[in-house]
Amino acid sequence: QVQLVESGGGLAPAGGSLRLSCVASESNFKINKMAWYRQPPGKERELVAFITNGGTIKYADGIMGRFTISLDNSKHTVYLQMNSLETEDTAVYYCYLDGWLRQSWSHYWGQGTQVTISS
Repeated sequence: QVQLVESGGGLAPAGGSLRLSCVASESNFKINKMAWYRQPPGKERELVAFITNGGTIKYADGIMGRFTISLDNSKHTVYLQMNSLETEDTAVYYCYLDGWLRQSWSHYWGQGTQVTISS
């Protein structure tokens, strides 16, 4: 079983910055993809950005240019640098991981970290 530990959420003003981190607990896990999703109040969970082990990156519309996702494979850690934050970025942010553990494909979610942007 792999645990994802998220950190870096909190309260920030509009126009400010936050950096989220997510560490996968199992060092033997072979990462295929790590991602950040978010769930705004009263809305469904949505993709923010993902990054593959091969370096492919995708951002949701409206995110690119403000947020940057990066992966440190040696630390099994994915980061999300969020700049120029807007009140619409308020949400619970979830870390996602998929790949192989002992030749079995699996995926995992973090418990979520609250990000609140004040106007």
